[in-house]
Amino acid sequence: MLQSAASSKCMRLIDRNRPAWYFVFLLFSYFLYLIFGALVFSSVELPYEDLLRKDLLEIKRQFLNENECMSEAQLEVFLERVLEASNYGVSILNNASGNWNWDFMSSLFFASTVLSTTGYGHTVPLSDGGKLFCILYSVIGIPFTLLLFTALVQRIIVYVTRKPVLYIHLHWGFPKHIVAIVHSLLLGFFTVTCFFFIPAAAFSILEEDWNFLESFYFCFISLSTIGLGDYVPGEGYNQKFRQLYKMGITCYLLLGLIAMLVVLETFCELQELKMFRKLFYVKKKKDEDQENIVEHDQLAFSSISDQVASLKEDQKLSEPFVALQPVVTYTGDGSNNNE
Repeated sequence: MLQSAASSKCMRLIDRNRPAWYFVFLLFSYFLYLIFGALVFSSVELPYEDLLRKDLLEIKRQFLNENECMSEAQLEVFLERVLEASNYGVSILNNASGNWNWDFMSSLFFASTVLSTTGYGHTVPLSDGGKLFCILYSVIGIPFTLLLFTALVQRIIVYVTRKPVLYIHLHWGFPKHIVAIVHSLLLGFFTVTCFFFIPAAAFSILEEDWNFLESFYFCFISLSTIGLGDYVPGEGYNQKFRQLYKMGITCYLLLGLIAMLVVLETFCELQELKMFRKLFYVKKKKDEDQENIVEHDQLAFSSISDQVASLKEDQKLSEPFVALQPVVTYTGDGSNNNE
């Protein structure tokens, strides 16, 4: 009897705090996913890193043996300076001497990667003034970009998602949630094709050192705003039409980010995903909501006449195509006036 009562109490406690338990499970799953990724990356990449280190040490020893006039300390100073310049996007190699990182198109490409938070890292400001301006430019530009993208996505999704789904639902009679799911899948397939597969095929042709996998990898890393910077287009030796090529890549990145946001917003509007997200949200108590409503009403409406006037005004705003009726106000002597 006592065990049954205790178990019933525990079940009620768990049921009452179900969103909290779901959130704990979500948090624990995320940390497990991080650990899983770290284990996989370490097991896959560590052998390649070890092999690369051995190759570099062998090349260094071979160079010192062939050039006995140079000490190892002198070579270390030279390599340190070269690597420092390389981190700033400046290379001393002959096949990279013709490319400038801060001409207008390259600077435009850099500005787009900063504002979109992609940030490849292959080109960074060299001067203190450039670093300071980059901070100020980003503080204003990143929220500005988010605002612009949000406004664009809000308008695009009306014509790309909501109206087509509603049209098919009303004219063809299919269930709305089924139409929304099929539309989301088709839109996702179309976006992946136009902004991943086709550009990857183009990059594999335009970039001599890239295969299709590397090109697809660049597209995904860029449009997901990860921006690792290990692959950057337009940096090859004697790249043809480099200025125009950089401009095209800038447009591709901005359009691709907008397309990705439209697809994400389309999937987020699915009822199934909304219900799934609500599992992890904190539910508001009804008593608190009622208290907030009562407090709001008491502060907003000081008299019954003010409430009536406010309701009439709301009706005007919510029904703009309905003929407006005159508002009747009562005076103290019992007569009425039509406004």
